[in-house]
Amino acid sequence: MCLSIKNINKQHGKDCSVANNISFDIKEGQLGALIGPSGCGKTTMLRMIAGFETPDSGSISICGRDAFSQKKNMPPEKRQTGMVFQDYALFPHLTVYENITFGPAKNSKKEIKTLISMTGLSGNEKKYPHELSGGQQQRVALARALAPKPGLLLMDEPFSNLDVSLREILSEEVRFILKEYGTTGLLVTHNQHEAFAMADRIGVMMAGDLLQWDSADNLYYQPVSPEVASFVGEGSFVNANYNHSGKMKSELGEIKGKDLYGNNVQGPVKIFVRPENVFINHDSPHKGKLMKSHFRGPGRFHTFELPSGDMLTCLDKCPKRLELKKEYGLSICYEKAAFFATN
Repeated sequence: MCLSIKNINKQHGKDCSVANNISFDIKEGQLGALIGPSGCGKTTMLRMIAGFETPDSGSISICGRDAFSQKKNMPPEKRQTGMVFQDYALFPHLTVYENITFGPAKNSKKEIKTLISMTGLSGNEKKYPHELSGGQQQRVALARALAPKPGLLLMDEPFSNLDVSLREILSEEVRFILKEYGTTGLLVTHNQHEAFAMADRIGVMMAGDLLQWDSADNLYYQPVSPEVASFVGEGSFVNANYNHSGKMKSELGEIKGKDLYGNNVQGPVKIFVRPENVFINHDSPHKGKLMKSHFRGPGRFHTFELPSGDMLTCLDKCPKRLELKKEYGLSICYEKAAFFATN
């Protein structure tokens, strides 16, 4: 493992816990990401890995070496990590080339030239940071972090100062660059699209807890908790009841639940369904009143109110407008839903 985090705990004061027994691993060459709302502890986790903050307990291993344990706390400059900061932290009085080669670069001039080309900065070597766009400045920061050939690259909200379209483009480009360079990395962001575009493994953090460390696909389709389900992407919860006969009853009908949910749970259940798995079905006896609707190419995004008052969102691929306050038949794809016991 290039990065191994074991049972890390950290508190700020008596009542503020920012890391609760956190463990995860990143293999060599993989890209990881930590996502979560502001104040969940993800940036503190990154700073502890870099050596800027000290955990209360646990262990951190980087590139097979103990960076932190109860007996050891390696200083930041010895950890073989590179850092890309939120504000780029470029030297305004140095050129692009001088910024990239500042510090303990291990590359030859030929390798630096290749790195500049790989990061799309060819022709800008003699320019100063104020002469570059935000995207170009971020590329300079990335190239400078890669120049010392770190074993692990840490990225703290690296695209937050860029506009939305440039974020998505640059996140894909950075993934390509890091994969080409063979660099292992960990990204911290509150933007799920960036994490999904860049990372092989993603962790969802809330209130100091790592709720799930998994692939993007599993986070989206197989969330382990209602908190992960509601944080990642969009969706709705539908109340249901799982009975002794293995059937699940909800406002949207009855299904045989044992193949989907298991035989060991009975009683109240919450069904979490994504908007793309909710369908307008004119033959369905289960109705919902259309409360809101807006265009979201190539279709429309609807919000229906069920008889219980619960709201159900639907991504309808048909761009045709529907009548507000009117009831429509609804059905959902249970095979792509997630189920959570509520007792």
